[in-house]
Amino acid sequence: MKTKLMAHLVANYPDEKTAFTVAESLVKGGADILEIQLPFSDPNADGPAIQNACSFTLEKGYKTQDALNFIKKVHEAFPQTTIYIMSYGSLVFTPGVEEFARKAAECGVKGLIIPDLPFDCDEGLTAACKKYGMENIPVAAFGMSDQRLSKMTKCGFEHIYAALRSGITGTETSIEQSTLDFIKKVSAGGAKVYGGFGIQNGEQSKVLSPYVDAVVAGSVFVRIITESTCSNSCEGGKAGTEQLSVLSEKIISKARELTHTEQTVGSAS
Repeated sequence: MKTKLMAHLVANYPDEKTAFTVAESLVKGGADILEIQLPFSDPNADGPAIQNACSFTLEKGYKTQDALNFIKKVHEAFPQTTIYIMSYGSLVFTPGVEEFARKAAECGVKGLIIPDLPFDCDEGLTAACKKYGMENIPVAAFGMSDQRLSKMTKCGFEHIYAALRSGITGTETSIEQSTLDFIKKVSAGGAKVYGGFGIQNGEQSKVLSPYVDAVVAGSVFVRIITESTCSNSCEGGKAGTEQLSVLSEKIISKARELTHTEQTVGSAS
């Protein structure tokens, strides 16, 4: 049985062409949702892999509008794939929450994940999302008190992102009974749960899949991108055709591992 996957990537990392190849490969590999992060200088929920990707992208001069342009391109190429923006409050608040939501919706985005805008003090994010046909997807932290978590679950959110352990992304997460108990609490109000933080292999996603609407994986893909391209593009060049082909195969393979889908002849071409 296929596992539903939300795959995370950083917009334009390490360059536009490579990032688009990654998005395309994730879709080919079976990703149902693309969670595209806007590069940010202080991504406090992210581990080293994503932090470094954000820093590298910003150093190349990419701006928020460049990321939105990239997202629009991905949406136009794969209109059947749900796209969420993952970002931080500063990038949303600077142009104005409603203006940001409007621009995101125009790019084909279906939801916003903003970890540092609390569900009960979101600067109007939920209302702006509803106005423009999107959803605000709040983040439930593993260390939240039961009282606060219960309050979140009663707010009528369609989806809640469950961070399956404390700390930052990237290090491996063990799926234990406490993890499943946490997911049960997050879903108590009827919201569907996206579960992630440190999902790296098919064994983890298989265990987690029955309890969530989608398994979330991010750092594992960012590391593949870095390892496959930094010998070239991270020195200021561009990934060549052969390099992109190898990267694509690795991304597709990992996505298929996480979704438990079989490769068919010619599907990666």
